[in-house]
Amino acid sequence: MTQKFISVAPMMDWTDRHCRAFHRVLSRRTRLYTEMVTTGAVIHGPRDRLLGFDPSEHPVAVQLGGSSPEELAQAAGICADFGYDEINLNVGCPSDRVQNGRFGACLMQEPELVGECVAAMKAAVSLPVTVKCRIGVDDQDPEEALDRLAASVVSAGCDELTVHARKAWLQGLSPKENRDIPPLDYPRVYRLKASRPDLPVAINGGIKTWGEIRQHLTQVDGVMLGRVAYHEPEILLGVDRELHGEEPPVADGFEAVEAYEPYIASHLERGERLSSITRHMLGLFTGRPGARAYRRHLATEAVKPGAGLATLREAVAHVSRATECQIPADAA
Repeated sequence: MTQKFISVAPMMDWTDRHCRAFHRVLSRRTRLYTEMVTTGAVIHGPRDRLLGFDPSEHPVAVQLGGSSPEELAQAAGICADFGYDEINLNVGCPSDRVQNGRFGACLMQEPELVGECVAAMKAAVSLPVTVKCRIGVDDQDPEEALDRLAASVVSAGCDELTVHARKAWLQGLSPKENRDIPPLDYPRVYRLKASRPDLPVAINGGIKTWGEIRQHLTQVDGVMLGRVAYHEPEILLGVDRELHGEEPPVADGFEAVEAYEPYIASHLERGERLSSITRHMLGLFTGRPGARAYRRHLATEAVKPGAGLATLREAVAHVSRATECQIPADAA
C-alpha cells in the first residue's frame, strides 16, 4: 500500500532553492519540486545555478520540460548526478513558450511520445521517474485523453502520476487563466486511481484546506499543493503530524523564521540580496494581527542595499504572538 504523501507543486518564479529551503523548515516530510527546467538549459546552461540546491531540501525532485527522449535521458542523468531524488516530466504547463517548444500540456496530444520520453529516462537513471499532467487539453475527451496518457506512461515504467484536475486550453486562455478558469474535475482523477490501483496517483488543483486534503486522500495517494503552500506556507506545519504522526520541526511561523535565519545568513554572506530570499516568506503569519505590517516592512525594506537579518527581525516584530495562527489549526 502506497504511503500517503503531500508535495508542493513546481511553480515558475516561486519554487526556487530559497523557497524550497524555507518550506523544508516547516516540514521534514513534504516532497519539494524545482521550477520547471528545460532540457536545453540543463544540457547547455549554467548547471550549478539552475540545479544547485541545499542538502536540507531532500526529498527534492527536479521537473524537466522537453519532448526529445534522447535529450530528456541526458538531462535526467545530469540531474541524477546532482543528487535529486526524483525526475518529473512536465506534461501540464500551457504557456506559449512551452507550446512552441513542443512540451508541457501540448504533449497530452502525443501520449505515445510521452511514453517514449519516460522509457528513455528510466533507462538512463535509477531514480523514480514521474509525470505531472492535465486531464486533457482543448477539445479532448478527458476520459479518453487521461486514460491514453496513463496507459502510455505506465507501460514505459512511470513510477507516479500527478494530475492537475483541469483541462488546459492551449488556445484562448493565458497560463494564469488556465490555473483558474477551466473547471476542476476531481472525480476524473479518482476514476483514474480506481482503474489503476497499483499506480501511485496524486491530485493537484485548487486545494486550499486540510479538510479538502483529507477528503482527497481517501480517494488518491497524494495531494500536490500549489498556491496555498506559497501564500499560506504554515499549512505545511500539518503534514508531518497528519500523515506521519510526527511533530513538525517548528511550532509556528516565529520558530520557522528563527530556524531559517542561519540559511539566510549563509546566502547573504555569498552576496545574495535579502529580498530574493524573504520574498518567499511574505505569506507567513496569515491570520495574525500585524501580518500586513510584516509584509509591508519586508516588501519595502528587504530590497534596500545592506538589508540583513535585522530587517527580517524588525518585520517579525510587527506580528502579535498572542493570536494562534489559523492555518495549521485547520489540521486539528
